[in-house]
Amino acid sequence: MGDPHTWTAAPAAAERARTVPATAWSCAVTSEGGKEEFVGAHRVDADGRILLTVPEDSGLLTAAVCAPRGEPSVVLEFADVAPVPVRARIRARLWLAGWCALEEEHLVFRPTRVVLRQASGAVLVDLDEYAAAEPDPLAGAEARLLTHLADCHPEAVERLSRLVGRERLQGAVRVRPLAVDRHGLTLRVERVRGHGDVRLTFHRPADDVAQMSERMHVLLAQAGRVCAARALPRVTGNGG
Repeated sequence: MGDPHTWTAAPAAAERARTVPATAWSCAVTSEGGKEEFVGAHRVDADGRILLTVPEDSGLLTAAVCAPRGEPSVVLEFADVAPVPVRARIRARLWLAGWCALEEEHLVFRPTRVVLRQASGAVLVDLDEYAAAEPDPLAGAEARLLTHLADCHPEAVERLSRLVGRERLQGAVRVRPLAVDRHGLTLRVERVRGHGDVRLTFHRPADDVAQMSERMHVLLAQAGRVCAARALPRVTGNGG
């Protein structure tokens, strides 16, 4: 029987691009006023616009007030950081170029270019797809879920690693949960030199934590069957 986890299903680039700023706690903003780091100062609306609340002495606010049209050119950068301590903890970076306008108490950022960089490389995200996409439904609970799995259930992580091909575990010194989304769980396989990521795909996407828990139990059951199959003694003989 073949390995059911050789195929991969992962969030589309637009979904990942919407998820990163929805869960990031800080963002770096570059404008004519320089580069600034804002912590806990942004939120994302349903269309993907980013609303910033910045201090009165912010160079970005000054640029918005002084810009000829009131819309300075701005670049926003967000980092997606793994909640579990692992090597190379930044899982993705998102850059958005666009315009900022002052509306009531907020600076409203409208992107004209969206670039997502992950381990697989950088991709230019279509603006219409970005606007239409929604953040991953598990994003708000991901940090709690992963830290609980890593800290309280290391035996489950070890069992899940049995779903990874043996060649992918060659030289592994530690396996840690790196990410979880509606499509599956990603494990970080760390070696003495370097590391690699392996994705375990759910049998169907999960829309909430309860469904994710059920999908994880399915993976654990599959891992248990793999462990049992590997433990079976080989039968030799001439047959007949």
